[in-house]
Amino acid sequence: MKRIVLYLATNLAIVLVLSITLQFLGLDRMLDEQGVGINFNALLVMAAVLGFGGSFISLLMSKWSAKMMTGAQVIEVPSNMTERWLVDTVKRQAQKAGIGMPEIAVYDSPEINAFATGWNRDSALVAVSTGLLNQMSQEEAEAVLGHEVSHVANGDMVTLALIQGVVNTFVIFLSRIIGYVVDRVVFKVERGYGPAFFITVIIAQIVLGILASIIVMWFSRQREFRADAGGARLAGREKMIAALERLKLNHEQTQLPEQMAAFGISGGVASGLKYLFMSHPPLDERIEALRTAERRNPGFAA
Repeated sequence: MKRIVLYLATNLAIVLVLSITLQFLGLDRMLDEQGVGINFNALLVMAAVLGFGGSFISLLMSKWSAKMMTGAQVIEVPSNMTERWLVDTVKRQAQKAGIGMPEIAVYDSPEINAFATGWNRDSALVAVSTGLLNQMSQEEAEAVLGHEVSHVANGDMVTLALIQGVVNTFVIFLSRIIGYVVDRVVFKVERGYGPAFFITVIIAQIVLGILASIIVMWFSRQREFRADAGGARLAGREKMIAALERLKLNHEQTQLPEQMAAFGISGGVASGLKYLFMSHPPLDERIEALRTAERRNPGFAA
């Protein structure tokens, strides 16, 4: 309930801050002098409804869409020792993390990967690939499961939706402001909207969306460090490091659908400008972060 209140409060705060900022800067008065006459309050509400609404709907549908996109099969009743081990391990970790028992699923893929999603930390989904089960030891797989359970316990799915909603609101709002300015001030359209408005809005949304994704990806990278630390607490630091080392040996690019890539444990490798758009930090950075935590706090997640 607290996270839902936070979601709504953040939405309202963004609308309020944007409204006050625009009035303080006098942008509305400047545009009125050019004959634009934008209803900023209505535009802000529309941007917030679209931005947060789309993000919130995606969050609510996340478990269903994840199953559809990956073909993940939920374990209703364990049919073998591996499935029994998966259920018992996640159950133990969920109790330790203080969350409800997630659904556990397996999806068919040769890559080593896993993901967690869901709008409610007490009703989430944790899924692992067949490649992970075939190529990782139980100790390594236990750490991966701890990493995913930590994502759920940290409320990362909800927080990511909040951040996405915020940037969506900015993108929708600012792209239309830019469209108004270009249409009325540059092309001198006096009534209705000319082609320049619609073209400019589309271009602005693409450009601003790309820039906004840098913010979302930065947060995504930070949450991976936190989930690694959580996995170390639930399964053991050396197991978590071993799991990440195993991932380094897996040279295949992640095959999760693009919409699910940010929720998986395996990330790609990038440098330079491409690094800004990575959902996961490089594995070497993640391993070093765990080792640094141990040096600063001997006995950390031993």
